[in-house]
Amino acid sequence: MAITTTKVRVPTPLRRFTGGAGEVTAEGGTVAEVIEALERAYPGIKERVLEPSGAVKRFINIYVNGEDIRHLNGLDTVVTGEVSIVPAMAGG
Repeated sequence: MAITTTKVRVPTPLRRFTGGAGEVTAEGGTVAEVIEALERAYPGIKERVLEPSGAVKRFINIYVNGEDIRHLNGLDTVVTGEVSIVPAMAGG
């Protein structure tokens, strides 16, 4: 599997880890590898996105090219383009 440099969109609540940047790059062939690369570059971001078990937190959605990874291969989804981390919205 090829390792690519991917554009990652970072939501406002996580930008304190990225120095305020709403868009960063990370290398990885899968979503899991991209998250590990983000953690190396921006320590603390992983624990805001993943549970200690390694699962994506319930109120976080991750998309690859606009598709929710929960409907693909989860963290094993191959990264073929942009990754977006989106906090789930609640309200009514």
